Amino acid sequence: MGKYRKKPVVIDATQWLPIGGDEGAMPNPPAPDNVLKQEGGLWMMRTIEGWLELTPYDWIITGVQGEHYPVKQDIFEATYEKESNE
Repeated sequence: MGKYRKKPVVIDATQWLPIGGDEGAMPNPPAPDNVLKQEGGLWMMRTIEGWLELTPYDWIITGVQGEHYPVKQDIFEATYEKESNE
């Protein structure tokens, strides 16, 4: 068995932040309407793995095939870095 390194992939990501720091006031998440729904007061996002809960401060990632999925803040910071040419 060999060791493999994940190929670098550039993704689009937007963090879903509360309005004015108030967690009770959330704008609609920055993702297409066809992948979002509200269910019982929770925001849900359709992913290739099924529906996942979206919470404040999650990053909404657009993958290489146009798929969307939420990533928690700590995982995002450990996994991604901002491109230096922006």
